Amino acid sequence: MEPSQEVLWTAHYEKGIKHHLEYPEKSVFSILERTVKRYPQRVATYFNEAKMSYKELLINVNRLATALAALGVEKGDRVGILLPNCPQAVISFYAVMRLGASAIFLNPVLVERELTNKINDSGMRTLILLDMSYRKISNIRERVNLDTLVVTHIHDYLTFPYNILYPFRQKGDARAPEIPRKEGIYQFTTLIKGAPPNPPAVTVDAKNDVAVLQYTGGVTGKPKAAMITHFNLMANLMQFREWFSSCKDGEERVLALVPFAHIYGLTCVMNFSVYIGATLIMLPRFQVNQVLKTINKSRPTFFPGVPSMYYALSHHPDVKKAEVSSIDYCICGAAPLPLEIQERFEQLTGARLVEGFGLTEASPVTHCNPVRGRRKVGSIGLPVPDTQAKIVDLETGTRELGIGEIGELIISGPQVMKGYWNWPEETEIALKDSWLYTGDIAEMDSEGYFFILNRKKDMIISGGYNIYPSEVEGVISRHPKVKEAIVVGIPDEFQGEVVKAYIFSKNPKVKIYDDELKDYLLNKLAPYKIPKVFEIRKDQPPKNLDGAELRRYLVEERDKEKGKSS
Repeated sequence: MEPSQEVLWTAHYEKGIKHHLEYPEKSVFSILERTVKRYPQRVATYFNEAKMSYKELLINVNRLATALAALGVEKGDRVGILLPNCPQAVISFYAVMRLGASAIFLNPVLVERELTNKINDSGMRTLILLDMSYRKISNIRERVNLDTLVVTHIHDYLTFPYNILYPFRQKGDARAPEIPRKEGIYQFTTLIKGAPPNPPAVTVDAKNDVAVLQYTGGVTGKPKAAMITHFNLMANLMQFREWFSSCKDGEERVLALVPFAHIYGLTCVMNFSVYIGATLIMLPRFQVNQVLKTINKSRPTFFPGVPSMYYALSHHPDVKKAEVSSIDYCICGAAPLPLEIQERFEQLTGARLVEGFGLTEASPVTHCNPVRGRRKVGSIGLPVPDTQAKIVDLETGTRELGIGEIGELIISGPQVMKGYWNWPEETEIALKDSWLYTGDIAEMDSEGYFFILNRKKDMIISGGYNIYPSEVEGVISRHPKVKEAIVVGIPDEFQGEVVKAYIFSKNPKVKIYDDELKDYLLNKLAPYKIPKVFEIRKDQPPKNLDGAELRRYLVEERDKEKGKSS
């Protein structure tokens, strides 16, 4: 890329933001050691009023690393972490980093089939899990090669009397099963208490050793693991820190609601907090009432989140009673941020809510709107330091396009992954001449701000016209009766494809009619973009699915119905 092209966006960096950084070739574990030297007594984790200092965190990490090494975990091994956001997740991750092994975070909401596929694909032999997940793992144990299970309980790191009362509050299926005492199953706290804090010394090759195997649909939508090296994670962490340079080391309190099992949560929440010596305020799941209570008590200053979180909090009837004014910084990722949510949340908190962008293959941050500088509605912002980005043609992917032209976004930088685990052919599709082909349809304006229009694989071609679902969804979602709209292409004998919209209403008791929506969209969309078919859903969208996953869910549902009728 020509240097003049990069100047388009660096000219709009906030004053003081460096254009280029120096990245140490060190293990991710080194950030914890660094912070312990600077802030040993600073509260590292805050979990249901239980606190742990950075010095205590390091001791727990080293003890667990010693215990795992005694159980056979060595450099290069893969270790699974099936935990929600809790102190044990932080301890487990840095213990794995300390041994030079690769961490594989697994979302606790995964079903048995999904867990089986990921465990077998990664080749992990050790899994650290919450007792609530034991039933699922025991059901698939014969189908996977797990030698070692390390089981923890959510109350293990709670203070009295919560550590005693918590198990008795669980009822029915929510109650954790009894964990059998048999070979290969160990208790998390027992291992830590019985091990000295002196694990074996390990030398890490930061640029080549894989720190994290992070599962993603990737560019082509096939589930696979991105190989993220120690250098990738360290580089992206430093890029993110530079972008939020006004954050104060040793003073911030970070609200950890984004799951650590997501690369966004791992880098921008956990690692970022440890790097700057912040307090991680953790909740195992997002429950709006509990979140508001936690904000009142812990007064977070930094809140990384996703649109649904900001929406739920800003529309809660008790939000005006809550002490949300402590929040200074917010970054929204993982999905486009509607302007209405952004403005409402900022009015309530006085915080600055900026939209960023990234993908698993880039550790994940590549773009962000300026924290205090100029931001643009609908834009993912500017490339972060040392990140090159350009738009190329959709046909060949080799011809760079100009300002305002629509094509595929490709990225290059120190945060870009090594490749896909056991998928050399998929790696060749995604990585070409050090450029990561994101599969996102985008454009860049004359000031270097980028705008995502849609995923390449989701693009609808109707009568020769390219239609980007996110554009249509954005317009429909502004209808006063519509909560959410998901747009897909369906086969059409004449046009090839036509647009179908799944509509979820704000109030299921209030009817929405097709003609009402079509009239609303007139003059708001070109005629070929207006859906030919509307499906008004009586159910509500699954809460645990983001926009891309919900689209896949609805497409799979459509295809199943098509198969039944054929």
